Amino acid sequence: MHLTPWLLAALLACSPLAVAAGQGALSISSSSFTDGGIIALPQVGLDPACGAGEERSPQLSWDNLPAGTQSLALILFDPDGGKGLGVVHWLVYNIHPDQDGLKEGAAGLTGQRVTVGRNSRGTLSYRGPCPPAGDNPHHYVLTLIATDLPPGTLPEGLDRTGLLQLLQGHALGAQSLVGRYGH
Repeated sequence: MHLTPWLLAALLACSPLAVAAGQGALSISSSSFTDGGIIALPQVGLDPACGAGEERSPQLSWDNLPAGTQSLALILFDPDGGKGLGVVHWLVYNIHPDQDGLKEGAAGLTGQRVTVGRNSRGTLSYRGPCPPAGDNPHHYVLTLIATDLPPGTLPEGLDRTGLLQLLQGHALGAQSLVGRYGH
């Protein structure tokens, strides 16, 4: 069966997680927002209409990586944005598994330990939430994906579709956090 990038993303978000021997399930958390909670102003977009946020990437922590994890990827996706077609706010991949998280603001740009992919605007950066005024609150799904690909395997400049295509057959497990934002 051929998995489309959309179907792969849906399966990763809904499937049971691979569990390493003797460990619990893969987990992800953030001090910047709680699962189901409101995304803090520092992570929000710079637009004055959105409260003039600081557009800093959120702090993230993870543990219980599946056995065989060689790198990690993160996708921050707003399924409510783009008039229902979705908006990619952040892609980060080639993350070495010895990192147990990312500091707030630390992964807005490509560095030695992470590669930042293209958001929906085509820029290689973190794009803070800022839905149109009057819209219902948007949901921002931040998904951590454990892979069997060594760090540095994935090329620079990937967008969400390209990343998901290259992860086919290499994803070991995933877990998501959902933040909300609206004004």
